[in-house]
Amino acid sequence: MPDNSPQPASGLRTLRVTDKTTVAAGVCALTLQLPDGGRLPEWAPGAHIDLILPGGLTRQYSLCGDRWDAHRYKVAVLREPDGRGGSAYVHDTLAVGDEVVIGGPRNNFHLAPATRYLFIAGGIGITPILPMLHAASAAGVPWTLLYGGRTRETMAFVDGLTSDLGGEVRIWPKDEFGHLDLDGAVAGQPAGTKVYCCGPAPLLAAVETACGDLPDGHLRIERFVPKDNPPPVRSEPFEVELHRTGTVVTVSPEVTVLDALREAGVPVLSSCAQGTCGTCETPVLAGIPDHRDSLLTDAERRANRSMFVCVSRSCGDRLVLDA
Repeated sequence: MPDNSPQPASGLRTLRVTDKTTVAAGVCALTLQLPDGGRLPEWAPGAHIDLILPGGLTRQYSLCGDRWDAHRYKVAVLREPDGRGGSAYVHDTLAVGDEVVIGGPRNNFHLAPATRYLFIAGGIGITPILPMLHAASAAGVPWTLLYGGRTRETMAFVDGLTSDLGGEVRIWPKDEFGHLDLDGAVAGQPAGTKVYCCGPAPLLAAVETACGDLPDGHLRIERFVPKDNPPPVRSEPFEVELHRTGTVVTVSPEVTVLDALREAGVPVLSSCAQGTCGTCETPVLAGIPDHRDSLLTDAERRANRSMFVCVSRSCGDRLVLDA
């Protein structure tokens, strides 16, 4: 039988919790370092790491600290009462001095060059945005941040978000101002502005609607949970050829490509198993994938250069993968 449990990402290393701080109601920030204090791999704004927790839980958290600090990673974790226990473990059990295994960092939310940026964050979605603000300011690119949350007390890092960062900051607690004025924020931006958004699913859907007239590639979104998909294009089995070995694997309707490859003895790394983290991205050499991930842009889907085998399938009888 295939192993259906999420698998940790490559580049595993054990880090020590050197600081744990409450940064908002229900949000704690962790600082992580190598036990010997050594250098950590570099990362860029938008990157995240996997926290591999007891009980087989693997959770992705955006890096939100100083990207130029070579010795520390910083993440912020929202307590999720309806979650599967990962955030509860971090909040209630993980302590300063404890060690935790991480994977990554990886980046599916790169900050592309632009003449101006509009950053939109909802709740804990501020975490991948924070390093982007500093990067944009360092590059001399003007930006606006629209940051919403239920209440000011639940909004992490809000005290440090001022115009001193180099851009325009709009803090928008719902209990004070109502829903975010997305249409006004988008309409007020000059041509060429790129929009970056992270937050809960309703916010992302609203932003997609507000940015419907923007050119391809001008809106980038990072999701916490996978978006809803229609039924698969194909309900019959299909074949996957692995170009490096010539192995051909048949994928039945009830099995993912990832599980079919593993059952055939092909090692494929994965983490979320939901098409949101990017670990299992695999180059496509031939065939048309049925893209079912929450990462690729429309342009990237049309290009068909890669697919995420944990959720995506095939539109036709055969795919050829560079694996």
